Amino acid sequence: MNKADLLQEVARETASSTAAAERLLNAVLKGIENGLIKDKNVQLVGFGTFMVKERKARTGRNPATGQEMHIPESKTVTFRVGKALKDAVG
Repeated sequence: MNKADLLQEVARETASSTAAAERLLNAVLKGIENGLIKDKNVQLVGFGTFMVKERKARTGRNPATGQEMHIPESKTVTFRVGKALKDAVG
């Protein structure tokens, strides 16, 4: 499922237009983004938790040359699925 498919599903579930569904979906995604920036954690009970994790700096290898290279520290977003969603998916 891509974003267009998801918009169609939201529009159908809410009995609204695709444009209204897009505004709603974009607002939810922006809310999750702002929550991650502010709190580093967004928990949707039953669905799952979005978390910001920090990766430490490390040494890696360039796959083309095999030469060692420094990989700087970075942040990434992870998702841990909630029990209700996990049970629904099977």
